[in-house]
Amino acid sequence: MSTQAKTGLRMTRTLADWLHAEPFTLAMSSGFFGFFAHAGMLLALEERSLLPQRLTGSSAGGLVAGLFGSGLPGDRIRSELLALERQDFWDPGFGAGLLKGRLFAAQLERILPVRLFEECRYPVSVSVFDIRSRTTRVLRKGALAPALQASCTVPFLFQPLWHEGRPLLDGGLCDRPGLHDVQPNERVLYHHLAARSPWRRATSPQLQIPTRPGLTALVLNDLPVSGPFRMKEGALALRASHVRTQVALDQPHQPRVFG
Repeated sequence: MSTQAKTGLRMTRTLADWLHAEPFTLAMSSGFFGFFAHAGMLLALEERSLLPQRLTGSSAGGLVAGLFGSGLPGDRIRSELLALERQDFWDPGFGAGLLKGRLFAAQLERILPVRLFEECRYPVSVSVFDIRSRTTRVLRKGALAPALQASCTVPFLFQPLWHEGRPLLDGGLCDRPGLHDVQPNERVLYHHLAARSPWRRATSPQLQIPTRPGLTALVLNDLPVSGPFRMKEGALALRASHVRTQVALDQPHQPRVFG
């Protein structure tokens, strides 16, 4: 390889270079049991000291945003998820959803080191769906655990969660990317879960990778798909996401980086 070619390679700006250059927001999309993939990605960022100035997300993305923002390091999030079993959150009961959600709430209360958004080490905002107004709401203050639970309250799987006097469901219903709280031209690394949720059509606009000024999308295709009856796949997704994010960080920076 010529000296000129080697110099050109050294001057290529990688995704890691772009993240190091200025403060950025980390946004994470919803996706059925996609918190495994988000956790692997975030662990890779943390290992390279590529830490966001704030975090935002919906559903699985909101959950991981809240866990990390609350003060849990990436390896603790990984260990908690790898230890998770279906019986830890599986509590069927009568209502407008299969699961009551009480075990899920207990898990969050146990894991989270803080009670309030205001106590988080990084600013966190999560999207939820307000049933009465049929609109997306962003929660960024007050009690943290119920907000994270509400953002993950998948319709028909969980019964709606009442929080602050409102019935709430999964934030990914109308804000799958978790970008509702991101301002125009905000510098954003957006982790896009490419796997299709069970209730979405393949042509759904919510599955499209968003484009906007200042946003770089990290897309890891074909990760193992987890679920309540496929928990072992979650461990595989976490490990694959971790390794592939490490590789993607050294790829040339573009509006979309595929790993």
